[in-house]
Amino acid sequence: MGVIPVTILYAGLYGLLMAFLSIRVSFSRARLDVEFGDAGHADLQTKIRVFGNYTEYMPMMVVMFLVLELAHTRAVLLHAIGSSLLFLRILHAVSLKADARPVAWRRMARFVSALGTLLILIGMSLLLVKPYIL
Repeated sequence: MGVIPVTILYAGLYGLLMAFLSIRVSFSRARLDVEFGDAGHADLQTKIRVFGNYTEYMPMMVVMFLVLELAHTRAVLLHAIGSSLLFLRILHAVSLKADARPVAWRRMARFVSALGTLLILIGMSLLLVKPYIL
């Protein structure tokens, strides 16, 4: 398989999610005949921000994930981190919908996905600096 099989698996899954989010933006642009920006369409703006938020967080998360695997972090912990992060990013994308009326589960899902992503970021960071602190 390779020396970093867990990172390979989750990088592939995260890439597929990124492609899906990108395709959603492209299809919306084509349907609305918008070449650049959002042209004032709230739904397109939301899809652009979901994709943007994903691309803002995930590169650093994947790099830290890779470094953790190279540092011989246990595979079970890596799978817990990787699958949780994938679930949270899907939850984040699903919970954001511009034209939907406010629904309690959407607000809670956004909160959980944002907080969960932040906690994973902090957790991975602490795992990486732990040897230098102790």
